[in-house]
Amino acid sequence: MLRSQVLGRPAEDNALWVVADSGQGQTRLLLDCGARVLDALPFAEVQATDHLLLSHLHMDHVGGFDDFFRATFDRPAPTHAWGPPGTARILGHRFQGFWWNHAPELRGQWVVHDVHDTYVQAFRFEAHETFAVAHDAGTRAHDGTILTTPEVTVQAVPLEHHGRSLGFILREPDRARVNTAALTGLGLRPGPWLAALKSGVTGQIDVNGQPHDADNLRAALLDREAGDSVAYLTDFLLDAAQHARLAPLLRDVQMLYAEAQYAPADQELATRHEHTTVTQVAALAHAAGVPALTLLHLSRRYRPEDWAVMLHAAQAIHPNAPFPDGWLDA
Repeated sequence: MLRSQVLGRPAEDNALWVVADSGQGQTRLLLDCGARVLDALPFAEVQATDHLLLSHLHMDHVGGFDDFFRATFDRPAPTHAWGPPGTARILGHRFQGFWWNHAPELRGQWVVHDVHDTYVQAFRFEAHETFAVAHDAGTRAHDGTILTTPEVTVQAVPLEHHGRSLGFILREPDRARVNTAALTGLGLRPGPWLAALKSGVTGQIDVNGQPHDADNLRAALLDREAGDSVAYLTDFLLDAAQHARLAPLLRDVQMLYAEAQYAPADQELATRHEHTTVTQVAALAHAAGVPALTLLHLSRRYRPEDWAVMLHAAQAIHPNAPFPDGWLDA
């Protein structure tokens, strides 16, 4: 299950919080980190965040970084940050913005990953070294997927925003469901063996005291269904060429979170600043067949009374395209 929550307020900095929960484990991810976006989260949840995914390093997407860093700089597990080329250099400067007089006692570790179009270059920073050294942590090729945990995979989507920006598609692994009718038909009783079957055990498996072939049982009893998926696209040029490139990438996504910077009448301004209008992202979601679209990251140029008009324009193209809960009441 992917549980997602938009952070921040309308016409202010926004971010997306995602908890990937398999029932046996969790991966917590924060997508962007603007000013005050963490106010809605318990400190313990922030501290437990495994991965910070930065679309780019503009101020409104990293303005809350110090709050995040304060919660995570010395947590027991490494903290991973991902962003476009140059992320490690910029975060390295942020790490150095503090007085580290107790550094020898610290054991925190950060790994910052610069995501290039075809490879990822990683750098390791150690708290006991005052985060002063960017250790080479290796370079590896990628085919779009940059991160895989037991609970989620993350695909980086290159975007244009006066330079490289990144979108992200998060996918839960396919789920295995027990076909209860088939279970009854075979005369088998549920038990711990079903969990082993779901986990991929091979060879012989003990089912209530009787040996069975695991592969045969899996084929007879388990149905596969697609896991949850969400995409996050913000601060990007969406002209005809980009629309044609992005729509196929989103075709199997269940929920798209996308910026709605500009009203339709301001499309020329949106193009000049390499942002989108509400109707452009609605048209993208419609073309990709995305069932649900959530609009975020509104420009401050619009007044609250304009927001409903922008929302209606998007919903004329993609009916299931709300703002986050409570935004029109803000």
